[in-house]
Amino acid sequence: MKLGTKLSTVMPLLSLVVLLGGCGGGKPPDPTSGRTPTPTPSPTPTGQNSVSNWQFSTTSTVTGMPSLTGTVTGGNISLTSTSVAGQVTTLTGSITNLAVTYSAGQFTGTYSINGGCASGDQGNVTGVKVPYIANLLNGIFTDFGGGTFSLSGDIAQDASASSAGSFGVSGTATLNTSCFGSGTITAGTFPSGSFIIGTSVALQIDTSNGRILFAGTWDMNQGVISGNYTISGGTCDQTGAAILVASSPWDYGP
Repeated sequence: MKLGTKLSTVMPLLSLVVLLGGCGGGKPPDPTSGRTPTPTPSPTPTGQNSVSNWQFSTTSTVTGMPSLTGTVTGGNISLTSTSVAGQVTTLTGSITNLAVTYSAGQFTGTYSINGGCASGDQGNVTGVKVPYIANLLNGIFTDFGGGTFSLSGDIAQDASASSAGSFGVSGTATLNTSCFGSGTITAGTFPSGSFIIGTSVALQIDTSNGRILFAGTWDMNQGVISGNYTISGGTCDQTGAAILVASSPWDYGP
């Protein structure tokens, strides 16, 4: 990492859980997780670093959507948001594995808000880097009637984020069911199509006999994506739950 590097980060959905809501106009974060996804910035010039697909948790209870710019010196980072309703957020802390694409980095620091009706709000903030989703996808879909079918596929994640902070996911899928034998994983941007934002994963699989929509959460510790799905538009419409495993062809067992 280059010392004193300038960060040009654009994080339109950075719900640092710190802006707007404290003024009565925001939506509180999901109380079950206390975390909200952080999109990536635009590409930065050669030799510079960018914060990409991080998920943060703070001691605040409110949300907002600022863009950030800042500097990195060694393992220390300082970020300042654009003004949102007159409020400017500053993040200061230390960061690991910022430039390592496939690693799970960590951020620890503090935030403060200056200006607007949330001025003076401050506290601690932690973050975790979400690595690129791997190339191979396998899993089991179980409908609420007890029937099952399997999926195996090849997927690719877009290198850069949409303006909403989501990364498109595309690929092909083989489905072990008499309803359909194959499908196309159609890339999209939040909130439609196939994408990843933070640890939230959405898949749209188009087949010749309907469309599969899956929405789940990536547990990076367990290596699985669990969630629910619906199939509609064909002769095998159903709903159920699915557990998927994303892996790399370069993964090796013990």
